[in-house]
Amino acid sequence: MIGPSFPTVLGAAQRGDEQAFVELWRDLQPAVLRYLRVAAPAAAEDLAADTFEKACRNWRRFDPRRGSAKTWLCQIARSAAIDHFRSERRRRRREETYALREPVAEDATFGEGLSPWLERALGRLSAAEREVIALRVVLEIDGESAARLLGISPTACSTRLHRAVRKLEEVASDVLA
Repeated sequence: MIGPSFPTVLGAAQRGDEQAFVELWRDLQPAVLRYLRVAAPAAAEDLAADTFEKACRNWRRFDPRRGSAKTWLCQIARSAAIDHFRSERRRRRREETYALREPVAEDATFGEGLSPWLERALGRLSAAEREVIALRVVLEIDGESAARLLGISPTACSTRLHRAVRKLEEVASDVLA
């Protein structure tokens, strides 16, 4: 489709022809998704959907004299990825600020049936560390799904889990000593 009929399909999409937009999406979505999988692997699917939603609303702004539709969509995808990263950074700062202001009380209960030493050890972990342990160990959610829930890559999720378990072991040995 990105051949001789492309200007015709693009023009139809710009005039509001939904079928033409679907045809453009089928042809251009793989390229946008490949770009986003490199830029933001954990959020690529969601960001691709956001990209095409924004493109659908703004097709009239596309000017083929300034670049191809693929370039225009990748620019929208880049903006969506940057917005995503900024939002994640703000969210993490809020969580860290809250965690510093609101320390977990020693007598907090994390679950029924936990031994007192495990309760104390969990109380010394950060909220992010407890969250990854809860998802991966307690709920037995697979790494990719847990990463999606946390808004991080599967590698980052695995690393966070490893560090949290190691810290929990260190804290538990201090608590038991």
